[in-house]
Amino acid sequence: MTTKTVKLTTLAAALCLLAAPAFSGQCPADIAKIDAAITAGTSLSEDDLADVQGMRDEGQSLHDGGDHAASVAILAEAKMMLGIE
Repeated sequence: MTTKTVKLTTLAAALCLLAAPAFSGQCPADIAKIDAAITAGTSLSEDDLADVQGMRDEGQSLHDGGDHAASVAILAEAKMMLGIE
């Protein structure tokens, strides 16, 4: 490996480590938004609402397990179904 490759690899690893805490803080906020939307009522069918609840629960589990990027992704899908940001 060249010195430049080592430096770029080190920089990429550092950026990944710095991004993890940002994702970890987003998960609880997304879960709270989903819970609030469900509590407020929704026009989703029972099947779609069950899917949203399943995604919410999976997002919580992924967050608890430390996989914040996957948690954010699944929670974003649930929020999209609910029509919230």
